[in-house]
Amino acid sequence: MRGRSIFLTLGVLAVLGAGGVGVVAEARAKFNAPGPLAKDTTLVVPHGTPAELGTALEKAGLVTDAEAFRIAVTVTSYTGAGPLRASEFAFPARASLKQVLAILRTARPVQHRFTIPEGLTAAQIALLLDRADALAGNAAVPEEGAVMPESYAYEHGMSRAAMVERAATAMRRTVARLWAERAENLPLRRPEDMVTLASIVERETARPEERARVAGVLLNRLKLGMRLQSDPTVIYAATGGAMTGGRTLTKADLDRDNPYNTYRVAGLPPGPIGSPGLASLQAVARPLATDELYFVADGQGGHAFARTLEDHNKNVARWQAGQAVTR
Repeated sequence: MRGRSIFLTLGVLAVLGAGGVGVVAEARAKFNAPGPLAKDTTLVVPHGTPAELGTALEKAGLVTDAEAFRIAVTVTSYTGAGPLRASEFAFPARASLKQVLAILRTARPVQHRFTIPEGLTAAQIALLLDRADALAGNAAVPEEGAVMPESYAYEHGMSRAAMVERAATAMRRTVARLWAERAENLPLRRPEDMVTLASIVERETARPEERARVAGVLLNRLKLGMRLQSDPTVIYAATGGAMTGGRTLTKADLDRDNPYNTYRVAGLPPGPIGSPGLASLQAVARPLATDELYFVADGQGGHAFARTLEDHNKNVARWQAGQAVTR
């Protein structure tokens, strides 16, 4: 009945305007006829009056006649149809006027995804924000370690500032939960310390099975007052937070007087060296119980762990000689 009422109204308007016969059938045919769109298309629909939208959609090749679009909007609004929405929508090839109006009123807008990979620095995340074309406006560089690495769905036109706040909220909630669930007797005073250590764990190993073990080693060193001697913190200091890849550490880097250089400074650095992911945060909150104090690359993409300096030096010697290190 609803569809018939639309075309009865269209017919009445057409009769009044032209005095013709059979206009109901003609109006129905135009309303359901395939449109001019040659292929499936995603289109950003602006705000505007029905007349303005009709003109814009005709220019975009979505509808054949801007005036027919305006009339259809007016007539269908009498049946209780909702308002037209301004957003980004996906339109199928040859979409009829009926389909176009249904999409503008009821379809879900196109969903984009903004992904923050684990371990990126604030400067690197800011570059990703700048390159996300569907985001709008400007955003200040987020604080280091303040945003949660994750994929976020969003609609065209969302502000970059809103995206940063969304990711920051996700990090705050995650950190609060894990801090409340953390193991007892961790040598960490504040939730921020957990984030800082997790950012180091994130950069130390890419192997999921190693994270809790690496966290256990670093926490053991903190308990004993040993320097962390973490290479990623030195790279962070040497690159001014850029964390550019492929850098070989030099003696000058290791001797650099910088609060992030954990070869020279005891305890944690003053803040994170990137945004740690959920797994690294969990590893620090619930580390592996171990008495190990050292680890070094094993030449196979992982690490060799040791309890004593003597065993560690043997692992280092094997690594320097290019041999696979036994774990």
